[in-house]
Amino acid sequence: MPATERRKAMKVTPVSRISGALLFQPSPHVDERGFFSRTFDADVATEAGIDPCGFVQDSQSRSASGVVRGMHIRGGAGEAKLVRCSYGTVFDVVVDLRPGSPTYRNWESFELRDSEQVSLYIPAGCAHGFQALTEPADVCYRIDRPHDPSEDVSIAFDDLELGIPWPLPVQAMSRRDRQAPPLSVALQRLT
Repeated sequence: MPATERRKAMKVTPVSRISGALLFQPSPHVDERGFFSRTFDADVATEAGIDPCGFVQDSQSRSASGVVRGMHIRGGAGEAKLVRCSYGTVFDVVVDLRPGSPTYRNWESFELRDSEQVSLYIPAGCAHGFQALTEPADVCYRIDRPHDPSEDVSIAFDDLELGIPWPLPVQAMSRRDRQAPPLSVALQRLT
């Protein structure tokens, strides 16, 4: 497909508050049957500076309304990922924790919806989390490194320094997320 046609099928927008983060916004075809949407295009990813062959794992989570998953980051070489809400709606948050980044310690939030199928590219070195706003909400992850639990670092979702305004009362979260340390302690674990 010619580059102009790919750009019509999927728009790529940089996230101003998080250096290197990108939104991939498809143009779903909608009719009386529902919709059809391209959710990934290797040529578009390449044009955006992302190696489409660099992703090694796809995962999916399903969450009930009010569930918070995060804030998560990986130590070591980090982990880049492409996330998308395939069903329902989530309040998605990215925090830049790369010390040399011009957007270090900035965070940005997005509402990712199944009706739009927008994918968010999160560079390695950024923390990520979300809250399900619908019952249920499915999130798909495309990850560039195999999971290694020894590199997992969590940050308290309600860390006062971050001040993330989660839209719903928290209904549930994992024990790991409930016991996550504040940002200052997590940053020490990452160095």
